[in-house]
Amino acid sequence: MPQLIVVTRDGTEHVIEGETGLSVMEVIRDAGFDELLALCGGCCSCATCHVQVDEAFAGALPAISVDEDDLLDSSSHRAATSRLSCQLPFGPALDGLKVRIAPED
Repeated sequence: MPQLIVVTRDGTEHVIEGETGLSVMEVIRDAGFDELLALCGGCCSCATCHVQVDEAFAGALPAISVDEDDLLDSSSHRAATSRLSCQLPFGPALDGLKVRIAPED
């Protein structure tokens, strides 16, 4: 199974395995990380699954949609590598992906 590295808000790194076909948000949620609220359940309507992605994987991610971009604009913690984890399909191409859970707005 591909691995995902999750950095929690306190800076702790956790290596977890994720099922191919789930979103990065679902992998994080299913691993029990309460910091990632994902209130809308993956519908790209709330931005509570905001993560900052390691720059090394920027080219492996799907393009950001207009809706995702608009939601990220509402965050005080948006960075150049910010993404909504519900919009990132997880699989072997993202094995070793490192994401940091963004501070809560």
